[in-house]
Amino acid sequence: MKKLLFIALLCCSAMAMAQKKKAVFIIIDGIPADLIEKLNTPTIKAIAGEGGFTPAYCGGEKGAYNETPTISAVGYNTVLTGTWVNKHNVWDNDIAEPNYRYYTIFRYLKEADPSKKIAIFSTWLDNRTKLAGDALPATGNIKFDYAFDGLELDTSHYPHDRNAEYIRKIDDTVSTVAGEYIKANGPDLSWVYLEHTDDMGHRYGDSKQYYDAIEAADGRIKKVWDAIQYRKKQFGEDWLIIVTTDHGRDPKSGHNHGGQSDREKLGWIATNAKNLNAEFKAGTASQADIMPAIARFMHMVVPKENAMEIDGTSFIGNISAIEPNAKPENGKIVVTWKAVTAKGNAKIWLSTTNNFKTGGKDDYKMVAEVPVSQQQVSIDVSKMPSQMYKIVIEAPDNILNRWVLVK
Repeated sequence: MKKLLFIALLCCSAMAMAQKKKAVFIIIDGIPADLIEKLNTPTIKAIAGEGGFTPAYCGGEKGAYNETPTISAVGYNTVLTGTWVNKHNVWDNDIAEPNYRYYTIFRYLKEADPSKKIAIFSTWLDNRTKLAGDALPATGNIKFDYAFDGLELDTSHYPHDRNAEYIRKIDDTVSTVAGEYIKANGPDLSWVYLEHTDDMGHRYGDSKQYYDAIEAADGRIKKVWDAIQYRKKQFGEDWLIIVTTDHGRDPKSGHNHGGQSDREKLGWIATNAKNLNAEFKAGTASQADIMPAIARFMHMVVPKENAMEIDGTSFIGNISAIEPNAKPENGKIVVTWKAVTAKGNAKIWLSTTNNFKTGGKDDYKMVAEVPVSQQQVSIDVSKMPSQMYKIVIEAPDNILNRWVLVK
């Protein structure tokens, strides 16, 4: 009997190891966390019921080197790359000069395994062609295996009107196709983007029209959520879903965004992930955490030089430290972090170059190694004068980074 039980356990373990990892992230445009919590959003709450829900700030850190406009395309690219605007270089919706040196989650997946299938379902064509850089030499010529987007250009089927009714219809179609395609094909990584909520916010601010649009978006998310449930049941796949937003809204009326008010920065993350860590639970999560969380879930190998540039921290799985900071003080840089575990050491790396952004390599030197539990170290830089210092905290289970800009 014991032998049969042992064999059964081995079989179950082998099945779990073989379970295919699949992920989808959904961005619904322009909704602060207070409204997700306030309104009737049963799908989002069902997803969070399997994992969790947390506020997650947008727009970088107010007044810091990584302060980032709370504007749509800017936020999307932070979600895609795990970096703030000082790195990815998308400052507005014109997406003038994205820096493709900071890879998107799609590029990491395709470069690790070209056989993986990626898909996008989006109102806006630029999400694929400009942000993800579909089939561009600068992005390694990665190409989406399936794309359903650009419907805003189809004025025959979706004639434009003053009340943005056409955007509502497009979102209906996008979510329907996303649900059907994911159910039938199960791509490895998908992005679903829905716009109508932002349009209603701009037109009506905090209002019944805006609130109705948010609740309708929750119904559209259900189409994807139902498809995932089907795939899990029929094919035994392990699915991660993350639902988020790109920015909040102004605190006075709810019409606008772009600045650094608390409500404009008040994003959120809902996910079915089970092994949520301190980054998620401590109230320090940001939209930059989504990319590394997906990479962690899908067991993607991110090259170390790239990992040292990622601003977000995976909110899934084991991590050693959160909340990095670095401040100059009298010829020294005081580096701090909050330890999540007492195990292991933190290696502190420093570079006075920023060659990564132009395709080169930075000259990092390990300047200290201390127990993670020490939570701080002082680095003497009096003999390394520079206008910029890049600091990396390499802990056993995750990597954190900060910049110090000397005025």
